Amino acid sequence: MAPAPGLPPESGSSEASAGLLILIGMMGAGKSTVGRLLARALGCEFVDADREIEARSGVSISTIFELEGEAGFRKREAAMIDELSRRAGAVLATGGGVVLCEDNRRRLHERGLVIYLQATADEIARRTSNDRDRPLLQTADPRARIVELLREREPLYLQAAHLSFPSPSANPRRLVKRILDDPRVKAWIDRA
Repeated sequence: MAPAPGLPPESGSSEASAGLLILIGMMGAGKSTVGRLLARALGCEFVDADREIEARSGVSISTIFELEGEAGFRKREAAMIDELSRRAGAVLATGGGVVLCEDNRRRLHERGLVIYLQATADEIARRTSNDRDRPLLQTADPRARIVELLREREPLYLQAAHLSFPSPSANPRRLVKRILDDPRVKAWIDRA
């Protein structure tokens, strides 16, 4: 039986994980906040890929970037995504650059229902303005860097995603309700 439009393969397939919801999007798009709320509403586990990398390595992502560069971090991230995307019945929040690796995009798209949380450059700049733990924003003009990253990543987010939702900062609970009320999300959860 073919999957419904916009849905990954059946959760019983060799790749798909039953009921795995995956959030992608730029830093500051609300993936962790929305992910926690989604997991709570669904009564399932919430996993943040970046926090898992930090917990297992014993250092911050900023430190990994400093010691190993972005390439070293991306290698760790790819291994973590391969592992975490095999979990069933969970909500997985990914790092903003996860889509830069083609294998990550493919794995995420095949193994779960990928939801792209979209935010504007201005919104991301506002949300991250006081965050000093974003290595890619440690520049003289963080907003210009956000615009550059968004231009580079937007097509990759859209390629990896099954669904997209605007992510306003005003009320994350309202966004969670919109996600859970979407018939495609309901169909994916019901298949689990």
